[in-house]
Amino acid sequence: MVETVKGQRRYDSSWRKEQARATQRAVLRSAHDLFVSQGYGRTTMVDVARAAGVSVETVYGAFRNKATLLHRVWDVTIGGDDEEIKYHERPEVQALLAEPDLARRLAAQAALFTATAHRIVPLILAIQGAAASESAAADMLAEIGRQRLAGMGVMARAAAATGHLAVSEQECRDILWATTDGMLWQHLVNNLAWGDHQFEAWLGAMWTRMLVASDNAEQA
Repeated sequence: MVETVKGQRRYDSSWRKEQARATQRAVLRSAHDLFVSQGYGRTTMVDVARAAGVSVETVYGAFRNKATLLHRVWDVTIGGDDEEIKYHERPEVQALLAEPDLARRLAAQAALFTATAHRIVPLILAIQGAAASESAAADMLAEIGRQRLAGMGVMARAAAATGHLAVSEQECRDILWATTDGMLWQHLVNNLAWGDHQFEAWLGAMWTRMLVASDNAEQA
């Protein structure tokens, strides 16, 4: 009888955790959609709760405040899921870094960024739109820039380690950082109707011309 009770408790605990996670996912999806559609500043925690079908107390209990909710929405948006894994430690990025040929690696990185841009750009635009009047949005925008700079630093160090980098590691980092804020994708794909394949091919070719030593680029 005791073992049955213990097993039931383990089951109940696991079920509750999964239910809580499912609720948080619903809140995050609703918050993301509202931030993008009506703006961060105009979205209240009550709006998010109503859209997610939960009480506002549940939203506050899980995320404390709207600034924390925004930060978590960004984490899920950039990663593509709610796993607690840094972007450059994710399997798809690790697979990219395992490519020994730098030109091919940059082409793969351009493809990965293009796919990611679909998720991140609408939210970035919403955060930019709120940054002038909402300190939490301004702080989040600055944090996004810092995160991306650190991530591009990882990519630049790995590029330098191949021995085929045509510029300094810092210059490589800066170029990658400057071209992955999402605005190039926004202007060319959304505003000027480039296709994704056209954009990723152009971005990969540009990175290769700028960053890869000519002998290696020609071989690729």
